[in-house]
Amino acid sequence: MARNKRKSVKTRLLKAGKINRPATYWAIVRKFGKRGHRWRLNPQARRHWRKDKIKV
Repeated sequence: MARNKRKSVKTRLLKAGKINRPATYWAIVRKFGKRGHRWRLNPQARRHWRKDKIKV
């Protein structure tokens, strides 16, 4: 990717990074119990850096 990025590209990358974070462990335990998976509270942005690319 280019060294100098447009502001729109930067904001999309920053937003994707913030959304991609899973919830904290205690929140998952409170909602699903000890058998809850980490992606359950973050299904809308379940993304891998190699497989799923951000369209920028």
